[in-house]
Amino acid sequence: MSDSRYQFQLALTPSKIDAHFAVRREIFCQEQGLFADSDVDDLDRIAYPIVAIETESDRVVGVVRIYETEPGLWYGGRLGTHSDYRRGWQIGKGLIYKAVTTANTWGCDRFLATVQPQNVRFFQRLHWTLCSEVLICNRPHALMEADLNYYPPGQELRPQRATDFQYDRVS
Repeated sequence: MSDSRYQFQLALTPSKIDAHFAVRREIFCQEQGLFADSDVDDLDRIAYPIVAIETESDRVVGVVRIYETEPGLWYGGRLGTHSDYRRGWQIGKGLIYKAVTTANTWGCDRFLATVQPQNVRFFQRLHWTLCSEVLICNRPHALMEADLNYYPPGQELRPQRATDFQYDRVS
């Protein structure tokens, strides 16, 4: 999954981590109003942030996080693309691919995500199955599961622990 305009990678440096949380704040707090001042939660202590970077400007333009809740069971969440870059679905598609293939590399047996209703068909086109409907922040979402056969394991090395991502910088 590659588009030379964007790179999809783990956010490993303080500047990329800060940008990851800034984009999330713009999308989920300011734009969608799902959270008041911050969308940071306890899952960020165990999550691995992934960013989409515009190659030309080195700007973080999309985000997602992945985390393992029990051995082999992974979740993706807080997927979003900066409003200036929402065209063609390439960034979202690349972030989803990077998230699931990374988790699959690290021993994922099942990958789930809660998806806003307007994005369900997009995920279905990317080989995801609708499991159930749930409420998140008092808004409807769909619990969906990725077809891991479509997202082969890669070569991404797993950092020793998610807290290597300096969660405390934003909490």
